[in-house]
Amino acid sequence: MNESHVAHEQDSASSRHDDEEVYDFSALQKKWLPIWDELQPFSTSNPDDERPRKYVLDMFPYPSGDLHMGHAEVYALGDVVARYWRQQGFNVMHPIGWDSFGLPAENAAIKRGIDPRGWTYDNIAQQKKSMRLYAASFDWEREIHTSDPEYYKWNQWLFLELYKAGLAYRKESWVNWDPVDQTVLANEQVLADGTSERSGAVVVKKRLTQWYFKITDYADRLLDDLDQLEGHWPSKVLQMQRNWIGRSIGADVEFEIEGRDERIPVFTTRPDTLWGATFMVVAPDAALASELVEGTSPEVQQRFADYLTEVGHSSEIERQATDRPKTGVFLERYAVNPVNGERLPIWAADYVLADYGHGAVMAVPAHDQRDLDFARTFDLPVRVVLDVPNTNEDGASNDPSETGVALSGDGTLINSGPLDGLRKAEAVPRAIEILEAEGRGRATKNYRLRDWLISRQRYWGTPIPIIHGEDGTEHPVPVEQLPVLLPDAAGLDLKPKGTSPLGGAADWVNVPNPVDGTPAKRDADTMDTFVDSSWYFLRFLNPNDDTKAFDPEEAQKWAPVDQYVGGVEHAILHLLYARFITKVLHDLGYLSFTEPFKALLNQGMVILDGAKMSKSKGNIVFFTEEVDKHGVDAVRLTMAFAGPPEDDIDWAEVSPVGSAKFLARAWRVANDVTSEPGVDPATGDPALRRVTHRFLADAPGLTEAFKFNVVVARLMELVNATRKTIDSGAGAGDPAVREAAETTALALNLFAPYLAEEMWEKLGFEPSVALVQWRKADESLLVAESVTAIVQVNGKVRDRLEVSPQITDAELEALAMASEAVQKAIGGGEIVKVIVRAPKLVNIAIRG
Repeated sequence: MNESHVAHEQDSASSRHDDEEVYDFSALQKKWLPIWDELQPFSTSNPDDERPRKYVLDMFPYPSGDLHMGHAEVYALGDVVARYWRQQGFNVMHPIGWDSFGLPAENAAIKRGIDPRGWTYDNIAQQKKSMRLYAASFDWEREIHTSDPEYYKWNQWLFLELYKAGLAYRKESWVNWDPVDQTVLANEQVLADGTSERSGAVVVKKRLTQWYFKITDYADRLLDDLDQLEGHWPSKVLQMQRNWIGRSIGADVEFEIEGRDERIPVFTTRPDTLWGATFMVVAPDAALASELVEGTSPEVQQRFADYLTEVGHSSEIERQATDRPKTGVFLERYAVNPVNGERLPIWAADYVLADYGHGAVMAVPAHDQRDLDFARTFDLPVRVVLDVPNTNEDGASNDPSETGVALSGDGTLINSGPLDGLRKAEAVPRAIEILEAEGRGRATKNYRLRDWLISRQRYWGTPIPIIHGEDGTEHPVPVEQLPVLLPDAAGLDLKPKGTSPLGGAADWVNVPNPVDGTPAKRDADTMDTFVDSSWYFLRFLNPNDDTKAFDPEEAQKWAPVDQYVGGVEHAILHLLYARFITKVLHDLGYLSFTEPFKALLNQGMVILDGAKMSKSKGNIVFFTEEVDKHGVDAVRLTMAFAGPPEDDIDWAEVSPVGSAKFLARAWRVANDVTSEPGVDPATGDPALRRVTHRFLADAPGLTEAFKFNVVVARLMELVNATRKTIDSGAGAGDPAVREAAETTALALNLFAPYLAEEMWEKLGFEPSVALVQWRKADESLLVAESVTAIVQVNGKVRDRLEVSPQITDAELEALAMASEAVQKAIGGGEIVKVIVRAPKLVNIAIRG
């Protein structure tokens, strides 16, 4: 919505009042902050509180500087949810903390020549000051920082629990390497273009010994349990997780290798096409490739070594590109096709990845485009085994060896011996039966998901609680010796160099072996900071308990999180890891539930003039400047009124000025009320009472559906109707005016807490309005006089809305844009014009 309409309307409607002198947001902020500090209205520490519980959690911030406009959005929207459920009679836990370990703080400290601790905690102090001013209803008694030893002690405990369960292990393998930050990355931290999500550098492969969590052991549960979250999580997030886990059903087929006793298992989703295999491809960076090269000619070994070096400079994304020229090296080795005994030449080629299946594929070039491109490049045989209908209009051959286009789809099997004449649905299980009967294969599943690589070669993180003996043995640090504290950064070289700075802390790294007292070394790597955030929602339950990570009894009372609020950028990384750790803790007997977050709300980004804000673009809108200029309440209200939460907010197209003018108008309503508290509203103006009770009836459902902008529009309608009654013959003493003003204060608690408290006090009540329950609507007043507003998209009627005759253009536009039928009609089209004729017509013109 373009809030300039709102600003113009409020200007004209209140032109005869000097609202800005009356409504002093700065004075209200200074007044109410210390009162809230004294009252602690949002504390959840009272064990005798018998209200039903609700756990509302916003994704905690990273302390990279002061709050920014993205923070302003997420904490405004999350606070609407928390405050709403308190009004519905719930004891709401709404905690806050800081995700304070990690590379950005370390890099910033290196750049400035300071200790990461100082940089981090100075930023936390600034953010906390701004967060308190922003008046989110946090329980500050539960504040945590993941870089505190009192927190990361329990990261180490968690690591040891996984280690004992066989879910934490160390191995040598090819890993993703960030050449700028000089550290490894989990697969999930490599973007679709092959760059690091941290530094933006092109990620390369490097062979290192690293620590992993066995998240793949939970792949099926992580995938199948997503069904529990349908309707409670955004569908696109669920799909992103399903795609990332990437379960494939197929078979492991065992190929004999000439001159080698051990067979090679190859995963395929189409074992029915085995008769079409004409060669085998192994990933050059798979251990198998190096094993196969052993014993071959020196020329082959040299060509392979050169090729392996070349492949190391390519990202996985580049290797998977369909339009990339195919390259490879023949290994002068042969496999034996288990179904027909044919010799298949074995090639190393970079379009096969080491971590797909077992690092080798059977190539069926007639029916796989990448295999076909490779076969045509190196003049390898192409054999058709699927009779696919010819769709060429001129009847030209569709033979892949001639057209260069692989035949895919569900054809009839040909040239396939016992499978001839079968279609895929019959042929796949029959092929598996044949393989199993001959001991050459079996049905299996494969996943895109890989184990979570958690070790990092940087300083500012949780030390891994393992001691390495001189003989290579691993010894967990005893739990009673936790935490393993980070050594002081003074004297350490923190500059990225490919190995952890902790290795340079001689007094720290060199320790006696806990078994026999011989010289040993601590593990010098630190943990991925996603370990910190994978369980932080549990630490909020008892943040000051130094005897346990969390109290299972408190978890039984409060968890899982009822409503989680945060950005969609965490759809895979953080959410997947948190789901995994929750399931592990459940299996270890610490939790009774298996999913950490019952419901998820993703907010969009705050942008400027259609572009993402960034320092390099010079288009940053600063949080502090906006709050100083317009006031906290106006910024929060603007965030809620800008549109559906999941949409991006273009700060150039919204109007905090308009929001401030509306708040001034609401303030004046409360200031004008002359009737006493407790007056019977039944004798008041019936038209105004109908508007009030319709709002009371509709606002809860709209809020629970996250249609915050519509609630604000309806609230504006209520304030306008109240103003009209005051200015009429009934005047400010009308009991219906008081009822409407009290309702306005209750509603503004969600969006503009400073003004809500001031109005509530002005109306004669004790603070805090945030703890006052929502009032029930009088059903007899809900049969209200109304007008039917027609909503058209490109001239075609898409919805009809029952609205108040007093509704404004801006309010009617907000209601129209919130209609699901209207949004469906708009689809992906571009809105070029919106014509509003309140109260009866909205016409939306779209292009595309």
